[in-house]
Amino acid sequence: MLDETAFDLRKYLRRNSASVTVWIALLALILFGLMRYDNFGSAYNFSSFLNYNAMFIAIALGMCFVIMTGGIDLSVGSVAAFTSVVAAYLSPYGIQVALPGAVLAGVGFGAINAFCIIILRIPPFIATLATMLAAKGGALVISGAQTISVDWGSNFTKLGMGQAFGLFPWAIVIVAGLTLVLWLVLERTTIGRTVLAIGGSEDASNLMGLKVNRAKAFVYLLSGGCAGLAGVFLASGFGAGQPLEGIGWELSAIASVVVGGTLLTGGMGSIPATVAGALLLGLVFNVLNFENGQGTISFSAYWQMVIRGGFLFVVILLQSRVIARQQKVLGS
Repeated sequence: MLDETAFDLRKYLRRNSASVTVWIALLALILFGLMRYDNFGSAYNFSSFLNYNAMFIAIALGMCFVIMTGGIDLSVGSVAAFTSVVAAYLSPYGIQVALPGAVLAGVGFGAINAFCIIILRIPPFIATLATMLAAKGGALVISGAQTISVDWGSNFTKLGMGQAFGLFPWAIVIVAGLTLVLWLVLERTTIGRTVLAIGGSEDASNLMGLKVNRAKAFVYLLSGGCAGLAGVFLASGFGAGQPLEGIGWELSAIASVVVGGTLLTGGMGSIPATVAGALLLGLVFNVLNFENGQGTISFSAYWQMVIRGGFLFVVILLQSRVIARQQKVLGS
């Protein structure tokens, strides 16, 4: 049972003051787009934007839990590419087989990461770097370095191209449900509190008798599963498994998490703000594409990345000032 403070907005803002900046930036960019571009607020743009970014949100959610423990997962992009190929091969059996099959494949890579980090004591950066290379190579091997077309006769493509009740893309509905579940796990369960405690101090968490290894295994399994879900969205939305996709997705996920106010050192984080961070990253590209459509200024893909990086730098700079100000108030 949830108590009356489960969704206490004031309590959330006090605990996640660093995430306020990303919400302000997201709202400001939305308002800018609505005022400047005619079709920015259209149902088509809204739906296609959410549908495309669902896979990036899914990866960012898993990455958020990993980073909150003070770890890192560099394998998520390659795992998403691998599981997109798995999903394409399983697509003739329908979404009821392809979805769990690809997610379990992602969980399998997460299990490898957890084993290397917890049992073999390999640093997360090295362990997940090795898994990243293995997943990328595995995707190329099982696909023959070719895109694998899905079975259009099954119901598989409805997940990436269909809409729930004719209103919202199925992908974003699933991600919204996942976001709610993970938010409750973080805020209202023992394992969520343990994840934050590990990021604060793993040694202290062990001395307190917390189940540190169980929590660390959970976050890497979760990250692999979220990457697997992103792979399903990729294959279903584009109609093919994409072994060459996923390059740089881990960096986008990390950026989404950091922009959302989660510390790279761990111990603090926010699930809703991570979603906002992922949406903000996607919205920057969306706005730049609309700007190119105006015909007055044309930004190449390279300049779009430069502008995106500069925008994120400003957001993170504002965040750092909010955190510094909060620490000064608490210290005085």
